[in-house]
Amino acid sequence: MKLQQQTLIIRLSQMKDAQTLMDIDALVWTERTAPEPVCWPSREDFLQHCPPASQLVAEVDGIVCGYVGFRYPTGLAGNDHVYEIHIAVHPAYQRRGIGTRLLSEAKIWAMRQGKLKLRLRVLSTNTGALQFYRTCGFVEEGRLLREFWIEDRYVDAIWMAYFLDK
Repeated sequence: MKLQQQTLIIRLSQMKDAQTLMDIDALVWTERTAPEPVCWPSREDFLQHCPPASQLVAEVDGIVCGYVGFRYPTGLAGNDHVYEIHIAVHPAYQRRGIGTRLLSEAKIWAMRQGKLKLRLRVLSTNTGALQFYRTCGFVEEGRLLREFWIEDRYVDAIWMAYFLDK
């Protein structure tokens, strides 16, 4: 279902978004989508790892319902043309085009910051996410075989990338 009669705004994260973003993480990052569930021990811990302006957030009619976060993968100068990203959309807002819009805006944001590549990691068992990323132009770069033990089985970690200098 696409957004209808709703206002979608994409903006940089702010301090006031912390609790909502923590709540989205708790809903989205489960054993099905991450090596282990994400549950921030405190607001301060969240803000240390995800400070204001380190994410683009999606608001529908004033309600924060998703985000895409950016970070430098290594901190090395030779790798500063790359952003590692992670994206989450509240389950009640999924399949409305919000994730696609977030990734489109993330690509524009990254290009404006002089980045040439976006990369992300996804579990091989998360087939919906894999298809979504492929639809958004990401390609598989590598696979770490049997990287995680999740729900009584080994799961591969797949590295995907989108090249902004095409």
